[in-house]
Amino acid sequence: MKHLLLIAFLFTYSSPLTAETFYVSPKGSDAADGSEVRPFASLKKAQMVARQLGKTSKILVREGTFYLPEPLVFTAEDSGTTWEAYANELPVISGGLRLETAWKPYKDGIFQTPVPADLTTDQLFVNGVCQRMARYPNFDPNERIFNGFAADSISPARAARWADPTGGFIHAMHRHMWGDYHYRILGKNANNTLNYEGGWQNNRQMGMHENYRFVENIFEELDAPGEWFLNEKTNTLYFYPPPGLDLAKARVEAVRLKSLIEIRGTEKRPVRDIRFKGFKFCHTARTFMANREPLLRSDWTTYRGGAIFFEGTENCVLEDCTLDQVGGNAIFVNKYNRRVVVKGCEIVQAGGNGIAFVGDPQAVRNPLFEYNQRISVSNLDRTPGPLNNNYPKNCLVEDSLIHETGRVEKQTAPIQIAMASHITVRHCSIYDVPRAGINIGDGCWGGHVIEYCDIFDTVKETGDHGSFNSWGRDRYWEVQGLNLNDDKIWDREKQTPLLDTIDPIELRNNRWRCDHGWDIDLDDGSSNYRIYNNLCLNGGLKNREGFYRTVENNVIVNNGFHPHVWYKHSQDIVRKNIFGVDHYLPAGGMPPTPWGAEMDYNLVHREGLKAPRPAVQLSKASQRDLHSLEADALFVDPTRGDFRVRDGSPALQLGFVNFPMDRFGVEKESLKKKARTPDLGKLKNADFSAPKAAKFHYFLGLKLKELEGEEFSAYGVTQKAGGLAVIDGKTVDIAPGDLIQSINAKPVKHFADLVKILQENQAKTLELGLVRKQKNLTVRIASFESITRVNPPLSVSTVRIESITTKPGTKNEPSNTLIDGKLAENYGPVFENGIRSGIYKVELGRAIAIAEIQTWTFNQNGNRGAQKFVIFGSNSPTDPGWELNKMTPLGEVELSPNPGEKFLGSSLKKSDGSALGKFRWLLWAVEPVTNSGENSAFQEFQIIEKK
Repeated sequence: MKHLLLIAFLFTYSSPLTAETFYVSPKGSDAADGSEVRPFASLKKAQMVARQLGKTSKILVREGTFYLPEPLVFTAEDSGTTWEAYANELPVISGGLRLETAWKPYKDGIFQTPVPADLTTDQLFVNGVCQRMARYPNFDPNERIFNGFAADSISPARAARWADPTGGFIHAMHRHMWGDYHYRILGKNANNTLNYEGGWQNNRQMGMHENYRFVENIFEELDAPGEWFLNEKTNTLYFYPPPGLDLAKARVEAVRLKSLIEIRGTEKRPVRDIRFKGFKFCHTARTFMANREPLLRSDWTTYRGGAIFFEGTENCVLEDCTLDQVGGNAIFVNKYNRRVVVKGCEIVQAGGNGIAFVGDPQAVRNPLFEYNQRISVSNLDRTPGPLNNNYPKNCLVEDSLIHETGRVEKQTAPIQIAMASHITVRHCSIYDVPRAGINIGDGCWGGHVIEYCDIFDTVKETGDHGSFNSWGRDRYWEVQGLNLNDDKIWDREKQTPLLDTIDPIELRNNRWRCDHGWDIDLDDGSSNYRIYNNLCLNGGLKNREGFYRTVENNVIVNNGFHPHVWYKHSQDIVRKNIFGVDHYLPAGGMPPTPWGAEMDYNLVHREGLKAPRPAVQLSKASQRDLHSLEADALFVDPTRGDFRVRDGSPALQLGFVNFPMDRFGVEKESLKKKARTPDLGKLKNADFSAPKAAKFHYFLGLKLKELEGEEFSAYGVTQKAGGLAVIDGKTVDIAPGDLIQSINAKPVKHFADLVKILQENQAKTLELGLVRKQKNLTVRIASFESITRVNPPLSVSTVRIESITTKPGTKNEPSNTLIDGKLAENYGPVFENGIRSGIYKVELGRAIAIAEIQTWTFNQNGNRGAQKFVIFGSNSPTDPGWELNKMTPLGEVELSPNPGEKFLGSSLKKSDGSALGKFRWLLWAVEPVTNSGENSAFQEFQIIEKK
């Protein structure tokens, strides 16, 4: 209750009881006295008169459009001024100008008109609707990414069509879909390659996506309705009008300003108590080429500007306003600001962010900017919190509708928070955006509250994100010389992850839906979160590595909880939630120890299951969840989005508490009529089969796995690139957590790629391209497995094998025929069809340094000659049993016989002639070699000793 009273106090504001009142109308005159009957004509005039008066003033603005020649800049002298629309009228504040046109036909449906000689614009509005620059490929409303893209957008063949593309723009997605890049074309060369500048709009510099790109503002691409091009050399505007448009009567407007309202003060001399109510703001220029300042090790950069700009303010309010189709950020709250309120507003089709709260990096202790930057533990500033006050704090966004933002810039969000404190976002409806609905870029300095919001249709053009996204790559993250997984280090460093996120961040009572990512995505380092009473409709809830996150009392429909790459001592709590699947969905390296501090009392909803039973799969994965259950949750009315549970629900017995399902999103009646709500989907009968067992491979003594599902995100790579994740084992230069993506500059996406490269390899060394902690590096390997074919006859200089056993038993020939020195044309001791994990084990009688292992098969029936197995070794003095994870992997063989070949022989040895190792026991773990589950017809195992 104290917290609620404090928030109410912080966000209370009122109009002055007595104030001097002035009036402004487009039909007025600046020579008038500003009365209701003789209003001023310009907003600037009213501002100057109110400022000179030196006391609280109220300015009532009549309907009509006010075209600003320059931004209205408010300083401390303007404090206490209220600007308000007159009696339900709608005044429009525009950063553009209306063009006087004289249209005449040009050709092919295109019209042209002369324009003023000094006109420069990057947006054109016709009857209030933003038109499109001439572009390739043409705009397609049904295409999700960029509304159209083409790999050949900047190809020499395409550029050959253009007489002079100077001034054009290239827009491209990030190679990994982590936002986008923008470039200005400077010209083209004689070979039709382009010269351009830009690409600084993303803090993870990895280059353009090879397919997702388009170009615009090129005259030769003017070929579709709604497109335009301005030739600044001839002062001619070209436009291809859409069908049915009467150009003679059309209102045509261009833009000239980047911002409309700038409220600029300082911490020592702030602007106080300025209020805007009831306005429409529009017509500002795009600012994507100015977006280049990197933010704290997040993937984002920023442009510190917007249609409405706050800096050095206290208690300023924007209420009941509309920001329509502005070219860049709609609202930017920059550096020192206290108690800024945005309430009852609609922001639609902004080119950049909806509302951005961004502090000063000079307020941050140990600031780092690029993802790969690190500090050493000796340089770690251990003082909690900020260095100074130059950041937004105690601000509120309430009851606002924000949709279709990121129209130009894709690495943006309706709500962006970075280096700020105690920002509250309440009762907002947010949807139709290219990336996250709400993005928190770092942990500095916490205290944010996101509540009663409705956020959906997000991540529509990018990837690896969620409706909510956060990073926490704060000063504790990846400190050199500080291993927070070490027990002794952790005992003394338990508060280190909270040096920047000094107050918890709360996500509560929200509804989320993401169809192209997670509903809630806490990414790298995100710490000190309280996530409770949330309804997640589709994408589940992800926590990547971080500390002190509590996930409690949430309903996750048709999905579950996604832990990624956790610290051993994460202190995470996951309890009293309702999940839609019966297993966790981990990715990357989860600790072998029990996960988090507490994971228990969760319910897995299984429709129709009346008698609760233990949630075995949850407990097996987390090594916790001893009280978690599977049962029908008894939802009230899921078809209408009411996921409360009825009396008698097992969830209530586990401690779950119902929360309201009818308070999400905007409450203001006019906005509520406009706002969409998410697709509630259909409650699915989830697949409750056990998670598919992972398929492991072996190379260099390492246990490897091909990436699948969310593991691409965990390793920070694309599905197209793929790779082999190192799960276990260690060499001098490779360890668990690494990802093998190439060998000798040849891509390795699947294990079959690795096998092929090794079979074709003639080099004496291998160069492995790795990804380690999302950073590329190269490792040189001088000794590795060499797998080659050998031809009959059998080798005679082999080690005597004492005995051979199998698990399970084999059919056809006795098992000792594998060590009789003969090749026979039969099945051999073969595993029964369908056996997918058969093992042959041989005893050598003593530990022997092994130079080579030869394995022979017969191509029985033309389909059993292939070989598919892993050889393991053990030096145990007694029988080691069958637990392969306790043995040493020597190599994996995948070979098929050549056409007409009866016997296939494989040789496994080291490339440099060194021993494979010293072992007494060898085990062949085999797999079927046909789709119908038939196993190889093994004939002979031969071991050659290293002399």
